[in-house]
Amino acid sequence: MTRRRCLLLLWIAIRIARGDFVEYLALNWPNSGELLRALSITAILLMVVSTAGSVLGVEEISADPYVRATMASGFLIFLIGGCIATPIMEEFVLRGFMFRGWSQSFLGPVGSIVLTSVLWGLMHTQYDWFGRFSIFLMGLALGHFRWRSNSTWLPVMVHSAVNTYSFLTLGLQV
Repeated sequence: MTRRRCLLLLWIAIRIARGDFVEYLALNWPNSGELLRALSITAILLMVVSTAGSVLGVEEISADPYVRATMASGFLIFLIGGCIATPIMEEFVLRGFMFRGWSQSFLGPVGSIVLTSVLWGLMHTQYDWFGRFSIFLMGLALGHFRWRSNSTWLPVMVHSAVNTYSFLTLGLQV
């Protein structure tokens, strides 16, 4: 599904529920303190996951996408898609739309964080079990950031930063 269609479906679903798009998705801009705190926690989580992967002998992420993006323009499109467009779509759907609806159900905010994190981990079929578990853990952190800040933009920014870091460090290895 294209990103435009996905946004359109979100908008339609929110309008049917008689909600305001910006308010429903919590498109509030986080303050700099929240962003710094979230990036610090994320950096620690990435170090823990990396160390655990090394101790367990888990293979690195595949460099295959980089090999395919051989030309500079292909790499630029790859970065824009993976570091801007994908984080926006995934976070709007999971920690914007789904979190909002599920957190107001019997699941509450904590159950919603866990469920959206499980779904997010399962969506990433390109990774092995450790990669999916790492993504699940990152999803818990992103859900926590969304809940505490009442901002979907905060997880978008952190998700984008993680993808950028991952792509650039992996890209240096290729």
